[in-house]
This record gives sequence, C-alpha cells and structure tokens, in this order.
Amino acid sequence: TFAAYESGEKSPSLPSIENLAIYLNIPVDFFLGRAPLPGVQAGPPALDTLDSLLSLRNRIVSALLRKMRLESGITLDELSRYVEVSPEQLQAYETGQYPIPLPKLEMICLALNVSIRDFLDTSGPVGRWNQQQKAVNAFLELPPEMQQFISQPVNLPYLNLAQRLSEMSVDRLRNVAEGLLEITL
Repeated sequence: TFAAYESGEKSPSLPSIENLAIYLNIPVDFFLGRAPLPGVQAGPPALDTLDSLLSLRNRIVSALLRKMRLESGITLDELSRYVEVSPEQLQAYETGQYPIPLPKLEMICLALNVSIRDFLDTSGPVGRWNQQQKAVNAFLELPPEMQQFISQPVNLPYLNLAQRLSEMSVDRLRNVAEGLLEITL
C-alpha cells in the first residue's frame, strides 16, 4: 500500500495519514502541508495498535462524512458528481467499506463547505498524540535559558504560581500587586 502511495497510484485516507504520522512520530499538520518537520522524534507504537486505530478512525471519518452530508442537505448523487466518484463508491466511503482517499476527502470538504480539520481526531489517541507533538515543538521553540528553567524540577513552584497568576482577572491581579507593594514599602 505504501508503495502505491509513494508512486502516486493510490491516495491515502486521512486516517492513513494520521496513522503514518503517529508511526513516524511526525505531526499530522506536516502531511497536510501546514507545519515543518520537527526535530525530535521518539519510537513508534506497536503496529497492531496502529491497525486497530486505523480501522476505528476510518469508521469515524466515514460516519462524520455521512453526518455532514446529511446536515448540508446534499444528496449522494449531487456529491458524487462534484467529487467525480459514483454514488455507490461514495456510499461505500460513508459506510466505512473503503477508506476515503485524502484528495477525495478534500474535494468533499469543498463541496460540503467544511474544513479537513473537522475530520481530524482532537480527543482520541491521534488527537492526544498530536497535542503532545505540538507541546514538544512549542517547548523547543523557547529560548534555551527558558527551556533550562522549565525543565528543572526545583522551579515547578514558580511555574505553578505563573499559571495561577495568568488565570486571574486583571482586577484581582492588580489587588495582589498593590498588596505586594504595600508589604515592600
């Protein structure tokens, strides 16, 4: 299958892209052309885990496609003409019989006026993994001295304090600052 993807004979589905991203430990956004290749990579998960995840994600994308099409009021025939596949093939995509090739999913998104991002996993294993990758990349973009400060366990109380302060309202923060000023004067 990967040889067919590489040669351009076959297009991967979004869940295939997501699985490949997890296996290669690369953010999904890289494959969608929205992010550069990150520098840090760890070992891939077990292949049997990826196989079951691929199957689940294909079913989820299929169900979501059907839901979005029905909500938009577009018939199978109308959508099939727009994306240039038979209504039977489109129905096979919607029922999860076949994974949806990414180029076809992109055309479907245009027809339904939705974003490919609406199909991305945001809370499941792929979504959690993708968020971890983004967090690591954001950390790596910090200045080295900030990375050093954050990575020292002794500085955790300062980070907790900064987090609590960032969650305060402006008025509450002003009161705290005034209280500190009174103490120091």
